[in-house]
Formats: sequence, structure tokens, C-alpha cells
Amino acid sequence: MQDTDRRAVKLGLGAVMLWSTVATAFSLSLQYLTPLQLVTLATVISWCFFAIRLNAPERRSALRVTSSKARATGLLVGWLNPGLYYLVLFAAYDRLPAQEAMAINYSWGITLALLAAPLLRQRLSSGALLAACISYSGIVVIATRGAPLSLDFAQPLGVGLALLSTLLWSLYWVINARLSLDPEVNLFLNFSGALPLLLALLWWSDTPFPALWQGWAGGLYVGLFEMGLAFVLWMGAMKATTSTLRISSLIFLSPPLSLVLIWVIAGEPVKTYTLIGLVLILFGLWLQRRAES
Repeated sequence: MQDTDRRAVKLGLGAVMLWSTVATAFSLSLQYLTPLQLVTLATVISWCFFAIRLNAPERRSALRVTSSKARATGLLVGWLNPGLYYLVLFAAYDRLPAQEAMAINYSWGITLALLAAPLLRQRLSSGALLAACISYSGIVVIATRGAPLSLDFAQPLGVGLALLSTLLWSLYWVINARLSLDPEVNLFLNFSGALPLLLALLWWSDTPFPALWQGWAGGLYVGLFEMGLAFVLWMGAMKATTSTLRISSLIFLSPPLSLVLIWVIAGEPVKTYTLIGLVLILFGLWLQRRAES
């Protein structure tokens, strides 16, 4: 393995480790914050993070050469992510056990493939359709808490919000596929567009910022690590590697690590139906990658 690939693996593992903690961080933070408070506070932190990183000469240059139309698009897309996406995702975590929301959210890769077919005019193979059926059967197992034949959803609103979050995230990436912006400049614009909207919603809802330090700590962690640093590490890994497949496969480590942290730190016992459902979701994602390769 080349030195650049070793560095890429280290960066990729760093991102995966951070992403593995976020389900626990969401669950704990939402004990002290509303979804709107958490997404607003985290967005403030992330905006500061990317604004500081924008001081680097190469990123300042990338921002300068970005056209006015591209800047406006980046600002508007921010209403979708981080604005609406994280608001919906946190609302799902507020209603579901962390393990269920986390597992369902990992099906976004399947949603992306289904959405990209009509919007980006990509071919949807029979293998991709089979992968989608397997993954969504895993979601049914989780949503019915181990009784898929009954089709009796234990928390239909929470499951609906979790599925909607995968649609919003996939739509965000489909839109970005049509843009040619520097990734960090794009994220700075996204957060710049979302922040005024979220602050206005917070003011309109007459919801104050959290009074307890646990709420501030949760917003700081989510904004800095989930929305900020993990992305930078992942992009660094993708740039450094000579094998995108090797790095992208690391993401499969995140769900089992997340379950361990949910159990150990959040104190939420991992249910058998979650394990079965998550295995089906991940198997579907693996089949999808095989179909695309």
C-alpha cells in the first residue's frame, strides 16, 4: 500500500469514527434541546468552522472565482441541507430509539440510486432494484419492531420522518451532482443560506437557546464533528486514495460501531430486530455497489 493510501485510510477511519458517534450524540442532545434548537446551534458552529477554513488561500481563491449564480444556488440549497434535512432527521431521532433512526437513515444510499435514475437519467438495473427491495425489507423489520408480516408500525411518524430524511439527503446530492463548486466553498454557502432561515424560525417559534450546558455541548459536538470535521476528513481521504472503492467501503464499519456506542454510552439496549433490519439494509447497499461496479 502506498503512503498516500495509508494516509487516506487513516483519514477515512477518522471520519467513520466520528460518524459512528453521532447517533449517540443526537440522542443525548435531544434530551436537552428541541430539534430546531439543535439544528440551529449546530449550524452556527459549523458555519464558524467552515468560515475559519475559508481563510486558506486556495479556498479563498475558489470562493472568488465562484460565479454569482453558483453562489446563489449554494445559498438556496442550504435551505435543503443543513436546514430542512437536519430538522427532519432530528425530529425522527426525537421520536424513535437512536438505533432505529440510525439504521433507517443508512438506507439513503438506496434512496439516492432510486432518485438519481429519473433525475440524472441513470440506468436502474435489476440488481439495483433487488438491492432496494432487500434494504426496504430491513426497514419494515425495524419499523414493525420485529413483526414485518403484521405491517403494524410502532411509530409511523418517526419512521416517516426518518425515511423523509433519506429523500432530502439524496435530493441534496443529486442537486450537487449538477454543480461544479469546491466542496468546502459549497458547504460554507449552504450553511450561510440555512443560518438566517433557522434563526428566523427559532425567533418565530419563541424558542430560546438552551440554558443547560449539556445542550450547548451537544450542539457544539454535532456542529463541529458531524457537520464539519468528519466531512473534511472524508474529502481528504477521497482525494488521497488511489482506490475510491477501498475508502468508500469503510463506511460499512460505522453502523455496527454506532450500535455499540448507543448501547454503551446512551444506555439503549440493542434489539434483535434492529440487528436483523440493519443487516438487510447493509446487504442491500452492498448489492447495490456490486450492481454499479
